[in-house]
Amino acid sequence: MSLLPPIEPWPAQPLAGRVVLVTGGAQGIGRGIAQAVLGAGGTVAIGDLDVPAGRACIAEWALPERTLFKRLDVANERSVAAFTAAALRRFGRIDGLVNNAGIADPHVAPLPALDWAQWQRRLSSLHGAFLCSKHALPALVTATAGGAIVNIASTRAWQSEPHSEAYAAAKGGLVAFTHALAMSEGPHVRVNSISPGWIATEAWRAPARRRQPKLSRQDHAQHPVGRVGVPGDIAQLAVYLLAPALSGFITAQDFIVDGGMTRKMQYA
Repeated sequence: MSLLPPIEPWPAQPLAGRVVLVTGGAQGIGRGIAQAVLGAGGTVAIGDLDVPAGRACIAEWALPERTLFKRLDVANERSVAAFTAAALRRFGRIDGLVNNAGIADPHVAPLPALDWAQWQRRLSSLHGAFLCSKHALPALVTATAGGAIVNIASTRAWQSEPHSEAYAAAKGGLVAFTHALAMSEGPHVRVNSISPGWIATEAWRAPARRRQPKLSRQDHAQHPVGRVGVPGDIAQLAVYLLAPALSGFITAQDFIVDGGMTRKMQYA
């Protein structure tokens, strides 16, 4: 008898039967991930501060049996606990968590002019990942085939522009939080992060603010792949990392998805 395994078919819907929470899931990268989870056969609960955007998602998806929206402030523990509890009441389980919510604009005042409250607010993506992971983990550790957490960091964890210290600290902290949590919660829960580069999200906003992005040839050409990224570029990897049948041997890793920009030598 051969020791080699037979050819195995790939799962057509790798998240079938699995429930995933997506924070900041009503717009941008978060919405892209939520839609990809649905396309992969999963069930999704999205949390977001923007209530009209969240309600628009539920209406546009038109999949009431597999979708839930609840207002969520990831920097407020009561809000996080309520979001997690609502998902468990509705679906009875949690198999995956995507910590995506946070302030998108990386630029702040120069450090001497930055006050403590602004600094703390800019760390909300890191604080939110802690709170959401804390409240989801009791369910994740019992997930069939293991639970999965995906933290959305940024290439700004690895490179910076001036006056973006708080954002860089939050995203760099998420990368470190990822591998630390993976060591603590393995083997029951896998934890990975994605560091997106330039992702055009204008077409993925709430309906009233939705528009096509204004991108120049130069914007696209400076990426080695020849274009600026879109939410689907991040969402496809997120689905892969959430699916135990595809990524069951991957944990504690950060994946840079930036069209090759961080490898490109830059000369003025």
